[in-house]
Order: sequence, then structure tokens, then C-alpha cells
Amino acid sequence: MVGHQTAAGQDHHQKHSAAVHCRNSGQQRLDYARNLGVNIDSQLSMDVHVAAVCYSGYYQLRQLRPLMQSLSTAVAKTVVHAFIASRLDYCNALLYGVSDRLMCRLHSVQNAAARPVTGARRCNHITPILRQLHRLPVRQRILFKIAVLVFQCLAGQAPSYLSDDCQPVSDSRPRRLRSSDSLSCVV
Repeated sequence: MVGHQTAAGQDHHQKHSAAVHCRNSGQQRLDYARNLGVNIDSQLSMDVHVAAVCYSGYYQLRQLRPLMQSLSTAVAKTVVHAFIASRLDYCNALLYGVSDRLMCRLHSVQNAAARPVTGARRCNHITPILRQLHRLPVRQRILFKIAVLVFQCLAGQAPSYLSDDCQPVSDSRPRRLRSSDSLSCVV
């Protein structure tokens, strides 16, 4: 069977499957696969991955809510970062260019994680709270991560499998172009 299922054969996401017959044996095909903790669906829309991140983020917040009142602010920040922010940041470069609808779902998890740390209510504006916690919004975190990866590739600090595929335009062309003066890269 291709794809990911829990031990009980149930998942919190609805699975769409179709039977595929291969040499007279029926195999079930799932519309997404899980690799290194990232759920990749057949349309590459990242819907399933974002749903899984949101589900696990809200689950962790529900588990942490009773503890938040007994923790100091510094410890609460650390705990929320360990359980929530790390889930939002894991492989988030793959989320570059996803729809605004999916990005809003990730923002809602980030906002829900910031409120119990500061004691803010849902009616309070979230931007000052995120600034107070030194957190970038999810879309900007993704752009920052990609910018750091490109910088490391150009500075020779990235692994060769990344830096070999990211070169300045001036190095990739045999003749001089106007775009050679810009800081553009060929990936």
C-alpha cells in the first residue's frame, strides 16, 4: 500500500482511494503520501499537509492550555515554541506559493499559540502580540527561510546538493547580459 495510515487504519483526514489492478492483484492507491513528516497530495496543493499541521497544532494547544497558567512567561514561550512553532517551521519552504486559504489556516494556528503565552484575548490585535514574541507571520517566515537558504548557497555554506543548483546569473551564462548586474539567481 502506498501512502500513510495510522496503526488502526484510521486517520483524521478523509482519504480518497481508488483500486489499481497490477498483475491481477488489487492494490489501493491513496491520493497522498507521507515522506519525512510531510504529506504530499497528488495535486501538490499541500492541503493535506496544512490540515495535518493545523490538527496537530490545535491538539497540542488543547493539551498545553491547563498548564499555561502555572508557567512563567519565559517557560510558556519556550514550551509553545517547542510544540507549535517548530511544527509550523518544519519544511515550511515547501509551502512557498500555497493559496491564501491555506496560509490563513496556518496563521490561525500561530495566532492561537501566541495568545495563551501573553494572556491576550481573541478580540486583541495579533500583530503587536507577534512583535512582542519576536515572531514573523507564517508567510514571512517562509520567505525568510528561503532567503537564508539562498544566501548560504551563494556564500558556500550550504550542502553541495543545494549550492550546485543555485548559481548567480552572471556565472551561468557564457556571455554578458544586462541581468548579470542584478543579484538574480538561476535555480
